Amino acid sequence: MDFSAFLKSLEDSGLANSLRGSLYYFPFLESVHVMALGVVFGTILVVDLRALGIASTHRPFTRMSTELLRLTWGAFAVSAITGSMMFVTNARVYAHNTSFRVKMVLLALAGINMAVFHLTAGRSVATWDKAPMAPKAGRVTAGVSLALWLGIILAGRVIGFTTTGAQAKEAPVSTVNFDDFLNNTPASAPASAPGHGP
Repeated sequence: MDFSAFLKSLEDSGLANSLRGSLYYFPFLESVHVMALGVVFGTILVVDLRALGIASTHRPFTRMSTELLRLTWGAFAVSAITGSMMFVTNARVYAHNTSFRVKMVLLALAGINMAVFHLTAGRSVATWDKAPMAPKAGRVTAGVSLALWLGIILAGRVIGFTTTGAQAKEAPVSTVNFDDFLNNTPASAPASAPGHGP
């Protein structure tokens, strides 16, 4: 099976059809995805600012990072699951979208950057745990982390604006009547999910 056929099989899956066939599922997933991503970035922001010596300098780095990174990983898992569920609704369009590809590359680089931190400043954290800031390697990786996550968020928002047209071309015209929706009258399912991306 080639990659395009695999993507098509994702779009044809029962999960994808269920998500596309509801007025509520995709917006709900998107909302949860954005909120989870906000928690991921917010907690990483605090840890990075601590490493840079800008915020929470009176708190030991290890204590603060241990407390916050539990939230980070939990929120990241929620974000990854909801993002994957949104992806399958229009996999071929997302997979060939430049902003989506940029987001995936930046996520991979953020993971590599985190590994670099643990292999450098993270190994000697006991020596600077209560210092106002991390050593140079820690500050560099913290700065890179902030830049990467800002890029991830920006790319994620651009996905929605650059996939809407492609979805409209590939999907049949929606038969949803907005008046029926407001009146709680059963209506036909939308042809495709809204134009915001995973």
